[in-house]
Amino acid sequence: MKTQELKNLSREELMQKERSLKEELFKLNQQRYSGRVEKPHMFSLIKRDIARIKTILNQAIKKEK
Repeated sequence: MKTQELKNLSREELMQKERSLKEELFKLNQQRYSGRVEKPHMFSLIKRDIARIKTILNQAIKKEK
């Protein structure tokens, strides 16, 4: 997901998106340990999106102070 798209979302939407990405990462990790990951490139993409969301949330918190 692009950074600009994420900046347009509200705080609640960002937090919901982060939760869903973490659930997806958890499922991928389960597949990894069972030995059948169909899309191994998704690990890095999901981690990157989570980091983007956290960065945007932290920037919003700093702007409020």
